Amino acid sequence: MNNCITIDPDICNGRPIITGTRIPVQTIMEFLGAGDSIEEVLEEYPSLTRENIYACIQFAAKLMANHYEIRKVA
Repeated sequence: MNNCITIDPDICNGRPIITGTRIPVQTIMEFLGAGDSIEEVLEEYPSLTRENIYACIQFAAKLMANHYEIRKVA
């Protein structure tokens, strides 16, 4: 996963992307979250590999492993 996801402040406003593309991890996760299969995502983005999709899932899982606290903002 380390080489599959890149964060560069000059690309997509610093959002995590699949290395070598301008496809944000968020976009892939939204497709999967909407019920699309990995095969459907790969059809939509033929330049991606199954490993790229798995790297997005792993990245999101590691991100969610961080501690979050919900606070009211004034």
